[in-house]
Amino acid sequence: MPDDAIGRIIRQLGEAISETLAESASINGYLREIREAGYDLLLVIEAKIGSSQRGGKKGPGDPDSATGESVQLQITPEDARFLKSLKISTD
Repeated sequence: MPDDAIGRIIRQLGEAISETLAESASINGYLREIREAGYDLLLVIEAKIGSSQRGGKKGPGDPDSATGESVQLQITPEDARFLKSLKISTD
């Protein structure tokens, strides 16, 4: 599959994730509760999507391809609860 096709699919994946979060009843419920408590709220969620072609070739959008360094992810208990609410496992 050509790189431009993979890039298009990755963009579509990002859009699908955004739409899913926007349509989530539980997320919208929590946001509404915070607003009703008198707080203005701005929610920004960043998803980095990386890919690599089988055989070790780095693909477009691979977050490690620029530096070649590995990335260590640290998840706080609040992060874990949020991910669990989205049915994302942290194991």
